[in-house]
Amino acid sequence: MTLSMTGFAARKGQGAGHTWAWDLRSVNGKGLDLRLRLPDWVDGLELALRGDLAKALGRGNVSLALKITRDVGEEGEAGLRLNTGALQAALLALRAVEDRAMNIGVTLGQASAADVLAVRGVVDQGAAEVDTAALRAAILADLPALLADFNAMRAAEGAALAGILTAQIDRIADLVAQAKVAAIARQDETAQSLRDAVARVLAQSDGVDPARLAQELALLAVKTDITEEIDRLTAHLQAARALLAEAGQIGRKFDFLVQEFLREANTLCSKAQSITLTRIGLDLKTVIDQMREQVQNVE
Repeated sequence: MTLSMTGFAARKGQGAGHTWAWDLRSVNGKGLDLRLRLPDWVDGLELALRGDLAKALGRGNVSLALKITRDVGEEGEAGLRLNTGALQAALLALRAVEDRAMNIGVTLGQASAADVLAVRGVVDQGAAEVDTAALRAAILADLPALLADFNAMRAAEGAALAGILTAQIDRIADLVAQAKVAAIARQDETAQSLRDAVARVLAQSDGVDPARLAQELALLAVKTDITEEIDRLTAHLQAARALLAEAGQIGRKFDFLVQEFLREANTLCSKAQSITLTRIGLDLKTVIDQMREQVQNVE
């Protein structure tokens, strides 16, 4: 199953006296780059999440955001206490930031009351202290469901990618078949060109070295023969279809294979020696380049 590196999932959870909201998304990347935005007051949460995400995901630039709010009990918010000193410090710091930004011509968005209250220390938990170990366990227990939704989307995107890549592989196979036919049709023309070249050499030279002439003719034949390129392109097509049938991370392998496809197409164009083969070679390069763009999204 082909997986895309593009994905998104959002989920809400509840436990240990708190409610939280997840936001997980990713785009393509050469490796696995994890960017986490988490509350810093839950001890050990970031380390645990990084470990679980690294096990579940292979590649991609992944961003995870988690917002946590405390549930309101029967006594309302009596368990919460506003720390006026910390509030004053937060407001002064906010004003200093806004003044500095204004001085250099930067416009900031208006901070909300919720933003200020989220600053650590502004709100005290009072007598009802938070059991961060229990909260961390509850949050981590909710992560597999988030990852299931996330990977389901990546799998759906991957299935669409596989369809596109399959169509492109089929198109390349068709062009390779056309190139093979065109090469056969070109044989008489190539043979005549060689005969003409020999005639010109014999007409302009006295006592041509037969061995030297044979070497030059062999070299000309090699320079125009595309049999090896056709064979290698055919082998690459088989490898591409096999990769699409594999499970797991195939993106890097596929990227290397596309480079080999392009190398053979370039060589075919350089040996074309005919309008038909040149056109086929250029079409090959176009489709291969389109395939390379799609492969960049495969995990």
